[in-house]
Amino acid sequence: MATKPQVTADYQESHGSNDQRSEFETRDDDRKSAILRIAESVRLGLTVLALLAGLTILGTAAATLQVYNTTSLTTDFKLSMWPQEFDIRPTVALVTCGAIIFLSSTVSIITSKIPSIRNPLTILLSTFLFPTVSLIAGLTAISIYYGVNTSNTSYSLQTWSCQFSHISLDVKPHFGALCKESKTALYLSVMIIPLEILVLGAGVLGKQGERKSVFIREKGSPALS
Repeated sequence: MATKPQVTADYQESHGSNDQRSEFETRDDDRKSAILRIAESVRLGLTVLALLAGLTILGTAAATLQVYNTTSLTTDFKLSMWPQEFDIRPTVALVTCGAIIFLSSTVSIITSKIPSIRNPLTILLSTFLFPTVSLIAGLTAISIYYGVNTSNTSYSLQTWSCQFSHISLDVKPHFGALCKESKTALYLSVMIIPLEILVLGAGVLGKQGERKSVFIREKGSPALS
């Protein structure tokens, strides 16, 4: 007859221990969920920043290219605002870079925020593929720009316009404005490289935390124990 109270006490002690463990696991899950939400928010915030940077690169570089196209003359004319040895590739690369970054960032945000199209594939694309594409676009544009600028035989749109930025003209091309716009597009393209690395880092951190949480839940699930 003395065993029944002992069994009851053992059961209550075991039950209380399980409740404490369950409460601890719940708190731990809440903490990890909060970290995952923060990582995802950081990734989305950096992606929005990349989108704005890509749009600015596209706008400023395209504006300088449009001015060049409207003010450059054919070789039939004796007088020209631009030299004959002129390489437009850096500006074209910046326009292309800005367009790719803007489109990649836009699609990444859309696939991350619309629940109806969220699935493992779109999550993988928005977290890793699109930032990688933007990073490659930025690296390519910068490589082309500095590759051309090291040449001593030809000018780029920025080197030529900045050389005469102190000259004020009443008509296009306004070299001072072109110099500032070209530098803005260039500096933002340089900024894109560490920015996209941070986006990828936030994505990796969130993915690792998500996998760890799933592993812990599966390990502690009664169906699997």
